[in-house]
Amino acid sequence: MSDSIAVTELTEYQARAELARLAELIARANTLYHAEDAPEISDADYDALKRRNADIEARFPKLKRPDSPTDQVGARPAEGFSKLVHAVRMMSLGNAFNDEDVSDFDRSIRKYLGLGDSAELAFTAEPKIDGLSLSLRYEQGKLVQAATRGDGEIGENVTSNARTISDIPHSVKNAPEVLEVRGEVYMSHEDFDKLNARQTELGEKEFSNTRNAAAGSLRQLDAKITRSRPLRFFAYAWGEVSAPLADTQMGAIERLAEFGFSTNPLTALCETTDQLIGHYRRIEAQRATLGYDIDGVVYKVNDLALQARLGFRSTTPRWAIAHKFPAELAWTRLEAIDIQVGRTGALSPVARLHPVTVGGVVVSNATLHNEDYVAGRDAKGGTIRDGKDIRVGDWVQVYRAGDVIPKVADVDISKRPDGAQPYDFPTTCPECGSDAVREEGDAVRRCTGGIICPAQAVEKLKHFVSRKAFDIEGLGAKQIEMFYDDPDLPIKTPVDIFTLQTRDAANLNKLANRKGWGAQSAGNLWAAIDEKRQIPFGRLLFALGIRHVGEAASNLIANHYGAWTEFERAVTAAADFEGSEWDELLGIDGVGDVMARALVSVFAQDAERASIDALVTQLDVQNAKRPDTSGSPVAGKTVVFTGSLEKMTRAEAKARAETLGAKVSGSVSKKTDLLVAGPGAGSKAKKAAELGIETLDEDEWLHLIGTA
Repeated sequence: MSDSIAVTELTEYQARAELARLAELIARANTLYHAEDAPEISDADYDALKRRNADIEARFPKLKRPDSPTDQVGARPAEGFSKLVHAVRMMSLGNAFNDEDVSDFDRSIRKYLGLGDSAELAFTAEPKIDGLSLSLRYEQGKLVQAATRGDGEIGENVTSNARTISDIPHSVKNAPEVLEVRGEVYMSHEDFDKLNARQTELGEKEFSNTRNAAAGSLRQLDAKITRSRPLRFFAYAWGEVSAPLADTQMGAIERLAEFGFSTNPLTALCETTDQLIGHYRRIEAQRATLGYDIDGVVYKVNDLALQARLGFRSTTPRWAIAHKFPAELAWTRLEAIDIQVGRTGALSPVARLHPVTVGGVVVSNATLHNEDYVAGRDAKGGTIRDGKDIRVGDWVQVYRAGDVIPKVADVDISKRPDGAQPYDFPTTCPECGSDAVREEGDAVRRCTGGIICPAQAVEKLKHFVSRKAFDIEGLGAKQIEMFYDDPDLPIKTPVDIFTLQTRDAANLNKLANRKGWGAQSAGNLWAAIDEKRQIPFGRLLFALGIRHVGEAASNLIANHYGAWTEFERAVTAAADFEGSEWDELLGIDGVGDVMARALVSVFAQDAERASIDALVTQLDVQNAKRPDTSGSPVAGKTVVFTGSLEKMTRAEAKARAETLGAKVSGSVSKKTDLLVAGPGAGSKAKKAAELGIETLDEDEWLHLIGTA
C-alpha cells in the first residue's frame, strides 16, 4: 500500500492494510532512533508517517490497532536504550550514620591492613551528590560512550544524551588511551525551579525533586529533550584506565580536573577521623546554601596502593563509605495498618499514611518492621519509644535515611483519638488462611502455607525478575501479577516464564491481541526472556530467593563451586547434614549453619527441587567468573588459615588467596589441600596433621605465592 493514496480515498480494506504498514514503519523508526542511534529517515518524514496514521484512525476509528503508534511516545523507555557492559563494575557504597560508624570504618581498615592506631592513614572527604551515576569512556581522548550504573555490571547506553551536558567534555588532552570517568549527573536548585516553572506553563507534570528531574532528563529517549534540561556533572572516580592517573585519590581527582572535568571544590584531605567528622560538620552546615542536593559525605582511603590491597566485598569497596546526613522527619496521620506477605512467608505490617512530603518525596506508605515494633517493644521484650504502641488513627513521625524505604519512628500519644484500639496482629495468613507462626528466636511471624500461599508465590516471582536477579525487560512486578492469574498464560513458577512463548504460540498468539499489547510488544518480551536464558551461576542462585541466601552469599557460593552442576551435586550429597560435602559447604568462609541448612533443605524438597531442575533445563548457567590464575601454584586448592599471621592480616591473606584461584575454607577436612598456620595454631593444626594435610608457616606461604 502506498502513502500516495489520499486518506479520503481509502477503502476500509486499504485502510486496515495501511495502518499495519505504518505501524511497522514507525516501530522500526523508533527502534533505530531511540535504541540504536542510527535513524534511516528524517524527523520530517517520521512526523509525516505519524500524521498519516492519525488521520486514518480518525476516519476509521474502529480500525485502530492495539499497538497503535498514536498511543506511544517514542519507544518504551526500558527497551529504548541499548545495554553496555561496564569494563569495571560500578559498585555501591556502605553507609555510616553516626560518628561511631566512622570510627568503626577507620578501625576496620586498620585491622584489615594490620596497621596500628598510630600509623598514618589519610582519607579524602567529599560531598555525596544526590543525582544519577554516570560512566564516561574516552578512547584516544575522544568520548565514545556513556552508560548509567544499571545493575553495576550492565548499564543503559545514554551516549547521545551525555554529549548534550555542558560539563562533559567531548574530548580530553594528555589522557591515557583508555579513560573511564565516573561521576554524578545532577541539577541545581535554581535550574530545578526554572524547569518546574516551565513545566507548569506547558501544563506538564512538575518534578518532585532534583534527583528525579536529573534522572528523568538524562534517560529521555529524545536527546533533544535532554539538551533542553539544565543538567550538570561532577567527576569523582574512574573505572578502566590504561595507565594510572596518580598514586593517590586526591591526586587522581586533581588529574580529572586538569582534563577539564568539574570536580567538587569541597573535597578535602583528612588525616584523622576527627578531621573527617569535622569536615562532615562543615559541609552539613553549608548544605542549605550549596545550590544542589547532597545526602552525606563520602570518605575514601587516599593511598591507591592501599585501596588495591583492601579490594572489594561483593557489592561495595572496603576502602570507602558514605557518611549519611540525619533522617528527614515529618508527622502525619496513620490511616490503616495492612499486612503484606513476603516470599519467605513473613507477615510484614505496613503503615498506610495520609500523604506527607519527607525529604522532597511524597510518602503514603511506611514499614512498621514487625509485630513487636508495632507493640512498642524490641525482639527481646524490652521497650522502645518508651513502650508506646502504634494504633490506627495515631499521629506518627515518619523518616527516610540511608535508603528509600520510609519508616515510622515515633507516635504522639497526646493526639491519639478516643477509642483507638491496640493493633491485633494476625495469627493466620491474610492471603491463604494458613497458620502464621512465630518460631522461637525469630522476630517475624510467618505463613506456613508455603507453595499453596499465592502471596509467597507471587513475591518469589517478583524477586526472581528483580533487577539484581534475572532483570527481564518488560517483565516486572506488575506483569508478574497479571500473568500469575492469567487463565491462558499463567506464570506460577519461574520455569513458566521460559515456556511462555511456546505456550502462547500453542494458544493462537493471544498475547499480541490483548489490550495494551501488540505483535511488537509481545515480540520484545520474547526477546527479553531469551536474552536472560544465559545467566551467571551466582545470579541464578540469588534469584531463587532462598531464605538467608542473599546476593553476597550467592556470589560467595558460586565462586567456591565454580559450576552449577558441581554445586547441585554437592548440595544434594549434603542432604543428611553430614559427610564431606556438608563439611565443605559449612566450611566456606562466610557460610554459617543456618544458611547451609536453608540451602540443603530447599534442594532436598521434592517439589522445590523439581521446580529448580525444570528451570535449569531452560537455561545456560554460566560458570562463576574467576580471576586469571594461570601459573598460580594454589589455583583450585582448598586453603585454611589458622593462628596469628604476622605479615598480613587474616582477611588480607584470604582475599589474596582467592585472587590466586584458591578456595578458602574455615575448617579442616579431607578436602583441604593446604593449612597455613601462624603462632597459636591449635585444633586445626592438630586435625591437619592427623589427616596428613600439608602445613606451611606464613613465610613458606608467602614464598609459595611469590610475595615473600
